[in-house]
Amino acid sequence: MRAYNFLRDIGAVLISWEGNRVNLPKDWPKYSKKGSTPFEYREYLNACTFGYTTPWWDWKRWEQEIDWMAMHGINLPTAMEGQEAVWQELWKEYGLTNNQLEAHFAGPAFLPWQRMGNINSLEGPLPQEWFAKKEELQKKILERMRTLDMHPVVPAFSGYVPKAFAEKHPEAKITELKSWSGGGFASTFLLDSKDPLFKKIGKRFIEIYTKMYGKSDFYLADSFNEIEPPVSEHNKYEELSNYGSAVYETINEAAPGATWVMQGWLFGDNKEFWTKEATSAFLSKVPNDKVMVQDYANDRYKVWDNQEAFYGKQWTYGYVHNYGGSNPVYGDLNFYKNELTSLLKNPHRGNIAGYGAMPEGLNNNSIVYEYIYDLPWTKGEQPVNDWLTKYLNARYGQTTSKPVFLAWELLLESVYNVKYWETRWWNDRAGAYLLFKRPTVTITEFKGNPGDKKKLKEALDILTKEAKKYDKKNFIQYDLIDVTRHYYSLCIDEDLIECVKAYQQKDIDQGDLLFKKIEKQVLNIDAVMSGQPLNSLDQWVKSASDYGSSPEVSSLYVKNAKTLITLWGGEGHLNDYASRSWKGMYKGFYWPRWKMFLEALKKSVATNTPFDENKERESIKNWEINWTKSK
Repeated sequence: MRAYNFLRDIGAVLISWEGNRVNLPKDWPKYSKKGSTPFEYREYLNACTFGYTTPWWDWKRWEQEIDWMAMHGINLPTAMEGQEAVWQELWKEYGLTNNQLEAHFAGPAFLPWQRMGNINSLEGPLPQEWFAKKEELQKKILERMRTLDMHPVVPAFSGYVPKAFAEKHPEAKITELKSWSGGGFASTFLLDSKDPLFKKIGKRFIEIYTKMYGKSDFYLADSFNEIEPPVSEHNKYEELSNYGSAVYETINEAAPGATWVMQGWLFGDNKEFWTKEATSAFLSKVPNDKVMVQDYANDRYKVWDNQEAFYGKQWTYGYVHNYGGSNPVYGDLNFYKNELTSLLKNPHRGNIAGYGAMPEGLNNNSIVYEYIYDLPWTKGEQPVNDWLTKYLNARYGQTTSKPVFLAWELLLESVYNVKYWETRWWNDRAGAYLLFKRPTVTITEFKGNPGDKKKLKEALDILTKEAKKYDKKNFIQYDLIDVTRHYYSLCIDEDLIECVKAYQQKDIDQGDLLFKKIEKQVLNIDAVMSGQPLNSLDQWVKSASDYGSSPEVSSLYVKNAKTLITLWGGEGHLNDYASRSWKGMYKGFYWPRWKMFLEALKKSVATNTPFDENKERESIKNWEINWTKSK
């Protein structure tokens, strides 16, 4: 990591998701930068990344990512692959049949939420070849991580059991939980922490896991991710403390000395339930140094501050940044810097042990992750503009010109000053831009996206001119595409609002003008995105298809891949959550939906008949379903 920082700071090397730039100097300069950090651990990867990003990764892609981690000082990566082989062996020991397990496991893209107890069986069945392929892959992943002195965080039992297990053990205290995230999903089943089976199952899982993958020091178990604990009102705190102690004791007995890791997301997501009393009770029976709370949503919540730095327990500070792989251009370098310096000065920061980013989607906004993983070593003492100068020299391969640097200053002031892309949720509708949301006439109430669009256009104009002076393969061309598609996506959002208004006001000519303008911009963006072939619908679908060894399996994987980034599943509000700014999505998915909607709206005006939005949205949903099934 120190070698990489040296090489990057002198402009010789940059390692990124977009590719690597290496140009070693003939004469080596002196370098005095030190490499100490107050954080023992630097964490990485959200549990959801294994659905939104990595399901179709082969070993070559994983090896690339692990090497990227090593270069960026990461030593506490989440490692969730390969666990279904363990669960299958475990549940078979408890008498579950192949058919029962086939009905239990979710499809490959949806496994993270099954592991966290949110869903069962969605978009399954899970092909048997998946178990063996992922087992072999996880062995390579763990070996590589351990060789590089990393401490992979591996799974543990958090209490969730298959429906067939619950039916087979009527004597066990098992709660059927209500459907997650707005409904429409199959029930999940939680074993009570005081039931004797809890520890027995949990210990057996770790025994099988250890036999398959070797010993581990950190185990992830999340019993209540976006799920309210089924505890009684009169004995709430005691029951919560029992859950916490049961998870810890199970891990400790099966892997003595290991640390229980839990995501701190739930405390911010449901702060009404997780009061200080509830959280402290949940953690109360666990030794301070044997649990680690990953408080990684500090770009949205201030959980650690509200929860008194987790009452003496170990905890890590970080950011999600990317949700679902949905990828508008944003981040906030000054925010990350100021937050870190403030954290290190805060006398109430408690037993903080780590720092990092836990994105759900990768391969976007590289500068954000490059900067976040520099901060633990610079402690926020380096001015952002000084860091930016070195970064751009490394990324573009020459001393950055004044115009290019000015463009990036404008980007810091226009898009990289946004800590959370809040309009990805608007009126309970997901989607990075209005274009990406399932159509509705209520967009006329939209107040605008974050950032400064005027300064963004100034930056775009400069980059467009300056990029012509660089090689076609230079990363400035990649960055220009990012800035272009983001700016014009914002333009489309504004034009969509005006188009709907025009038709509603019966100004058909103006509506038609805007309709044609939007269509042209959509097609142009889709064409421009050809310059980022790895960020494309074709690549995502192809990687899913290639992961299967038969037409039947490949077809299932492709449907999983297409469903995850569009409909998601269930009857709740998750559709378009994972919306992607990719080639193929603009032209092939987002615009066809709006085109249908706007044409129907125009027809209602032209024929002077009421516009039935619910009927049109249902028609669009049916179109989406057919799209996910199409070849």
